[in-house]
Amino acid sequence: MTAEYTVHGDVAVITLNNPPVNGLGHATRLGVTDGLVKANADAAVKAIVITGAGKAFSGGADIKEFGSPKAMQEPNLLSVILTVENSAKPVVAAIHSVCMGGGLELALGCHYRIAAPGCSVALPEVKLGLIPGAGGTQRLPRALGVEPALNMIVSGEPVKSEMLAMLPGQKLFDKIAASPESLAEEALALARSVADVRPMPLVRNLPCKHPQGDAYFQFARNMVKGMAKGFPAPAKCVDAVEAATKKKFDEGMLFEREIFIALMWTSESAALRHIFMADRATSKIPDIPADTPQREIKSVAVIGAGTMGGGISMNFLNAGIPVKILEMKQEALDRGVGTIRKNYEAQVKKGKLKQDKYEQRMALLSTTLSYDDLTGADLVIEAVFEEMGVKEAVFKELDRVMKPGAILASNTSTLDVNRIASFTKRPQDVVGLHFFSPANVMKLLEVVRGEKTAKDVMATVMALGKKIKKTAVVSGVCDGFIGNRMIEQYGRQGGFLLDEGCTPQQVDKAIEKFGFAMGPFRMGDLAGNDIGWAIRKRRYTEKPDMKYSRTADLLCEKGRFGQKTGAGWYDYVPGKRDAIPNAEVVKMIEDHRAALGITPRKISDEEIVQRLVFSLVNEGARILEDGIASKASDIDMVYLMGYGFPIYRGGPMHYADRVGLFNVVQAMNRFARNPMDDAKFWQPAPLLAKLAAEGNSFT
Repeated sequence: MTAEYTVHGDVAVITLNNPPVNGLGHATRLGVTDGLVKANADAAVKAIVITGAGKAFSGGADIKEFGSPKAMQEPNLLSVILTVENSAKPVVAAIHSVCMGGGLELALGCHYRIAAPGCSVALPEVKLGLIPGAGGTQRLPRALGVEPALNMIVSGEPVKSEMLAMLPGQKLFDKIAASPESLAEEALALARSVADVRPMPLVRNLPCKHPQGDAYFQFARNMVKGMAKGFPAPAKCVDAVEAATKKKFDEGMLFEREIFIALMWTSESAALRHIFMADRATSKIPDIPADTPQREIKSVAVIGAGTMGGGISMNFLNAGIPVKILEMKQEALDRGVGTIRKNYEAQVKKGKLKQDKYEQRMALLSTTLSYDDLTGADLVIEAVFEEMGVKEAVFKELDRVMKPGAILASNTSTLDVNRIASFTKRPQDVVGLHFFSPANVMKLLEVVRGEKTAKDVMATVMALGKKIKKTAVVSGVCDGFIGNRMIEQYGRQGGFLLDEGCTPQQVDKAIEKFGFAMGPFRMGDLAGNDIGWAIRKRRYTEKPDMKYSRTADLLCEKGRFGQKTGAGWYDYVPGKRDAIPNAEVVKMIEDHRAALGITPRKISDEEIVQRLVFSLVNEGARILEDGIASKASDIDMVYLMGYGFPIYRGGPMHYADRVGLFNVVQAMNRFARNPMDDAKFWQPAPLLAKLAAEGNSFT
C-alpha cells in the first residue's frame, strides 16, 4: 500500500507511504486519487488532509519509474493535482521534512498548506536538465512571488519552510506548525476550521505579475546565461516563469509542458538523469548485501602530513571524526598542521566556515612521531611516497601496532593492493582508499577491493565515503585502477597527436571546447609531468611492445615539470595558473617530428576529441571485461567526479552510448589504419565490439 486512507472523526487523512521519500509512483498516485474519491463520497467527512509517512512529505517523482512510460500512466501527476483542485471538500497539505519536485507541485494544488518547521522545500528539476513539469513554474510564482520562486526554480536548491514563510505577501503556507511533532494535530484542526469555506482558494487563481516585467526577465536571462555552462534548462525556467506572468494559467501550463517534454529529449537532460541514477548505484556492490554489518569508525590515523595526508585528514575532521597524523620528523608535522590551519582560515575569511566550527575541527586533530600511538585508531590511511618499498615498511609497522579489527588503507594511485595486503598478517583488513588531489576538495574516492578484502570492510568504507561526502566507486586491483588506467591511454593519444601535427594548445582547446575542465597538457602541467615520466619509464621496461610518443620525455629532460617548476608544456607566472604557450616547446615538438621523418598534417578538432574520448571508452570497456569495474556507470562517475569530464555529457561510457557504439567502433577502425597511431590499441575491446554488433549499449 503506497497511500494509506484513514478517517479521524470528520477529517479523512491520505498518507503517502512509498519509502524512502514517498516518491509519486503510479501506485501512490492511484492511492491519492482513490482516497480523494472515497472522502468525497463519505458524507461524514468534511475535509481532507494529505501528508507523508516517515521522513518526507514527498521527494517527487519515483526514481524507479524515472523516464519510463509508467511515469505518465494515468493518473499522472497532472491528473492527480487536477483531482485535488476539483475536490468538493477542502484539501490540506501537511508538509514536513522533505517537500520537493512533484511533492511541492502536489502541495501547491491543495487548497491549504501547513508546514512543519525545518522542512526542506525545493523544485530541483533543473538539476536533471528539466523544468518542473506539473505546474511548478506556474503555481510557485503565484504562491511565493515571482523573484523568490524563479530563484528557487533556477537553482533547484532547497529552502527551509520557516524562511519561506517570512517572505512578505507569500501564500505558499497558510500556517507554520509549532513543531514537527504537532503537525498532524494542527493539520486536522486547520482542516476542520476551513471545512465550510466556499469557494475554496486555488493557487492557480492568484495574480502573478512583476512590477518591472520585461526588464526583470531580461536581467534574469543575463544572469542565468553566465551560470548555465552548456545546460539549456535554466534559461527555459526563466521562459516558463515569465509565461506565468503573461499568459492565462491554462496557457502557461501548456507552455510549461511543451518545454518539459522538449528538454526530456535533450542529451544534457539524459546525461544528468544518468548521473542521478549512477550516483546512487555506486554504493551497490553485487555480492555485498545492503544490510552487511559495518565496523565502527570512531577515530582515524593518517600516515604522512604532506599535501595528500593533510587533505585526507580534513575530510574526517569536517565530519567530526578525530584524526591523528603520524610523521617521521617534527618539522614535517608542523608544516602539515600549518597547511591544514591555513586552509581552514581561508574558509573562515571567505565566510564559508564559522570560527567556532574551525576551532572544533582543529581540536579533533592530534599528531605523533611514533607508530605505537596509533594503536587505538579504527581506521588508518597511509599517504606516503608512491613506491612499493616505502609502502612495505609502513604496512609492516601498521600490522605490528594496530588493534585487531582496525582497517588498514592505502592511498596508492597505481600500486598493487594485493601485494600491499601481503605485507600484513591480516589481508582481509586491507583496502585501497584512493583520494584525488586536493583531497579535501575532490569528490571522487576510488575504493580498491583486494582479493582478500572482507565484505564488512567494504561496507564500512563505502558508508564512510558517504559520511565524508565523497562519491565512492569500487575498483578491482590492476595497474592504475579505473581512473589512471584509462587516463594513460588518453595521454598516449595526446602524445601521438603532437607527433602528427598538433600543438599542445590546439589539443587542449579542442577538448576544453568539448567541455573538459582542462586538456591533457594543462592537466599534465598541473599534476606534474615528472609523474607521467616515471610511469612511462616503468612501462618501457614492463611493456616494451607498447607504443609511446617520446615528446613528453624530451620536455621532462629539460626540467619542465609543470606548474611547480613554472614551466611545462606552457609557461606559468608565479601566483597565477594561466597557461602561456611557449615557442621553445613548439620548436622542440617540431624538431622531434622532423627527426622522426614525419610530415605534419592538419588535424580537425573533431578527430582530436574522438581520439581522446574514444581511447577512454575502449579502455573502459576492457576494464568492464576484466571485472575491475562492475558497471559502466561506475566508470562514468570516476571520470565526472575525478577527471573533469563534462557533466552535461554524462561520462565517457554514457557519451559513447549517445553517439552510438556502432559509430564508435567505426571511428576506432579508422584510427587503427593511421600508421602513426597504435593499431593494436584501437582494436575494439571484445565487449564493445559485441555490444555494437548487437545494436546494444553499455547501459
